Amino acid sequence: MADPVIPSGLRERKKQRTRDTLLRSALELFTERGYEETTVDDIAETADVSQRTFFRYFASKEEAAFFVSRLAESHFVEAVRGRPPGEAPLDAMRQALMASWCTIGEAVEQLVPLELHMRFYRVIESTPALLAAHLRRATELEEEIARVIADREGLDMDADPRPRVVVAVFGSVMRVTERIWSARDDASLAALRDLTSSYLDQVEPALTGNWRSDPGSDPGSGSGSGSRGVEQSGRADPTP
Repeated sequence: MADPVIPSGLRERKKQRTRDTLLRSALELFTERGYEETTVDDIAETADVSQRTFFRYFASKEEAAFFVSRLAESHFVEAVRGRPPGEAPLDAMRQALMASWCTIGEAVEQLVPLELHMRFYRVIESTPALLAAHLRRATELEEEIARVIADREGLDMDADPRPRVVVAVFGSVMRVTERIWSARDDASLAALRDLTSSYLDQVEPALTGNWRSDPGSDPGSGSGSGSRGVEQSGRADPTP
């Protein structure tokens, strides 16, 4: 007797459920047990599937670890691409990031709980193999964003260094805030967003200001000029 024909829509939904179950199982094990201590067999067993099924969806444990992050990154890239052409590059990246926080959260929730995704981000900082992969991926993302910026500005990125320079500055701020946020008690997306906003407020003063005449303070402590901007506006996404 022939197997029943499964409608393509139903088949795709089953595939997505299996993939999402594998993702959730992987991130839960990575955060509870540790990345190095978790095997593909562990993930498959927790998801109640075979190892062979795991490899139908992911080429490796690392790919599963960064699958959700890659989705978030794609949202940011598209947000930068969609910013108004008149915005300066650094402003475009900042506004794209702030505008995409909600959509990124919603997209993540379609796959795994947002809280689990944020907890796993903290695991990255304490796991050498994950951190190395994360930094490699960050470099690739910066190159992609630099090309978007160059296209927006009508520049040849290989002849004009400015797109790579401005993206490198922005990426460095993101890296600093990730590291500081991961060491604090509040692991929420809102906490990361607010810390990022306050540090981005410091980019121009740090690059062009006279540090000796304005010693300032830790922008993430709630007393610097960036923090004042957040407090006065009452929003986490102040217009620069």
